[in-house]
Amino acid sequence: MALIDDLRARAGGVCEFCGAAEGLEPVDLPGTEEAVLLCETCRSEDAPEAHWRCLEGAAWSAEPAVQAAVWRRLGAIEASWATEAREGMMLSPEAEVLAQAGAVPAGVEHRDANGALLAQGDTVTLIKDLPVKGAGFTAKRGTAVRGISLVADNPAHIEGRVEGQRIVILTEFVKKR
Repeated sequence: MALIDDLRARAGGVCEFCGAAEGLEPVDLPGTEEAVLLCETCRSEDAPEAHWRCLEGAAWSAEPAVQAAVWRRLGAIEASWATEAREGMMLSPEAEVLAQAGAVPAGVEHRDANGALLAQGDTVTLIKDLPVKGAGFTAKRGTAVRGISLVADNPAHIEGRVEGQRIVILTEFVKKR
């Protein structure tokens, strides 16, 4: 992942999606070594749909990591304008590779403890206290994990951020919200 200073320099000190200057933090692009600099609103799964219209402008970024992040985010929005914007994007070859990185192969299904099908970007809830090896804390039952990533080669694993740490979680210990 790029250093925060490198990301700030690349982004000009603003969110690479909406241009906000406050609450900036790097966000990893799952399946890659890349990251983008996003504000608190753009990192949130609870942002109003109207906010995401900023992605239409961000899609024109010259930075492949930003293009790929925008393409992925547009795919998670269930509105016709988002589908049209995603289909109309002209990804650079580098951005296309990044956008497809970590994609789950056909036929691999990730299912929660109740058998519900999980998708990239879903929100899940932990159904058991889970000790996090190497991080020194326990992820408590009932914790919401937003914006999960599916592990492409293992349908029993997902990735998510808990207490600021990106961790691998077994699907048998989560339920879809």
